[in-house]
Amino acid sequence: MGIKYWEFEDAPLKEKLKGVNIKDVAGIFYDNETEAYRFASLLLEVKKKGQLRLKEVPAGIPIATAKRYLDFAVQIGMLKHENSMYELTDRFSKPLKNIATYIKAWMDSAGEEDLGVQFANARIEKQAKRGGRAQEQKPEEPQVQQ
Repeated sequence: MGIKYWEFEDAPLKEKLKGVNIKDVAGIFYDNETEAYRFASLLLEVKKKGQLRLKEVPAGIPIATAKRYLDFAVQIGMLKHENSMYELTDRFSKPLKNIATYIKAWMDSAGEEDLGVQFANARIEKQAKRGGRAQEQKPEEPQVQQ
């Protein structure tokens, strides 16, 4: 987690609250731009739809990866997971008070955000499978003509 607490002291926080965006929210928790992009895209989906199921995750993010990021958001208090759905919530601890204020301002904002612009250097394509069981190819049966 890359929390730069000084960015959320009272004076800088007031300036940041004028223009809240998902990149800053994801940047609090992830230094890697690709990880931040995935986390941000999932949070943005939850914000747009109100609730998100694992089978509704964006196509570029594998379901296992999405579950890991969504469960992390549940652990830190940004989301709640009830009835197989993830929803926004604000159950933050006292040390994260100003960060929570910023995140809450983002949750309440209505502006459109373009993830492609905010995360220009992120790798957004789905990765090829790296290991595990190889899928068996069934030999094709010859078709009999009658």
